[in-house]
Amino acid sequence: MKLFDGGRAPNPRRVRIFLAEKGLSVPTEAVDMAKLGHRSEEISSRNPLQRLPVLELDDGTILTESVAICRYFEELHPEPALFGTGALGRALVEMWNRRIELGFYACVAAAFRHTHPAMAEWEVPQIAEWGAANRPKALDFLALLDQHLADHRFAAGADYSIADITGLVAMDFMKPAKIDLPDNLSNVARWYAETSARPSAKA
Repeated sequence: MKLFDGGRAPNPRRVRIFLAEKGLSVPTEAVDMAKLGHRSEEISSRNPLQRLPVLELDDGTILTESVAICRYFEELHPEPALFGTGALGRALVEMWNRRIELGFYACVAAAFRHTHPAMAEWEVPQIAEWGAANRPKALDFLALLDQHLADHRFAAGADYSIADITGLVAMDFMKPAKIDLPDNLSNVARWYAETSARPSAKA
């Protein structure tokens, strides 16, 4: 088994945080995305989308997409449960992970990819207006999340989950996307302080 990792990029980091929460160590090969290593033949032959992370199993099976990779490890190592427990618990984690992915994570990514000069060769065409339009969308979602977190410790309830990992990496990506966290979102600030203080956040 080998995990092709992409450093500080959000999706590879999601998997690393997940593995750290599970206490798992997986053989890893670092890929320098700044030097376009994700477009190399080594990666392209495994993932034609040229995206990271990529997990290659011992039998040659390839898994891509960060949440799919995390689900694979969840099935092999169900504790601690990071995709929820029971029918309702799993549904709530799925619901909040998708909400955070689509309403927040994707908006932060669009703001970064379409406005940052370093992404001009990556995001073709780079549409600055679309990037700028996503900044308020991200903040609108954070306002909704703040209301939810008034009564919930974590995104999907009382327990830390993949939804919190998705939210954490998106929050950390706000800085290069030039999105500032409003001072009035105290519940989001409390949640972010707790999730970012977990040892796994340094993975």
